[in-house]
Amino acid sequence: MRLQQVKEILDARVFYGEDRLGEEVHSAFASDFMSDVLAFVKSQDLLLTGMINSQVVRTAEMMDMRCIVFVRGKTPTEDIVEMARERGIVLLATQRRMYPSCGMLYAAGLAGG
Repeated sequence: MRLQQVKEILDARVFYGEDRLGEEVHSAFASDFMSDVLAFVKSQDLLLTGMINSQVVRTAEMMDMRCIVFVRGKTPTEDIVEMARERGIVLLATQRRMYPSCGMLYAAGLAGG
């Protein structure tokens, strides 16, 4: 699935990476606990979370994730956007809650890992 499809499915806003929406993602992980991301992520490309802080970007970078989707209407601050830009991580945000967002992406063919 391409990031453009993720954006469309979740009716998401792009905060960084509009030019990278053609990239493929193969699996996703969802959590508000970055310790869970560190413990359980194997090769997921996409992180769905409601947490808005610098640890989210740092964790995604450590786990080689390509995109963060902020759920529940959370909006990243400029410093979060800048951190993602420096690390080449696409940032999206959706008004949808985490559970339906995961379900919609899974139903469209994105694996959970």
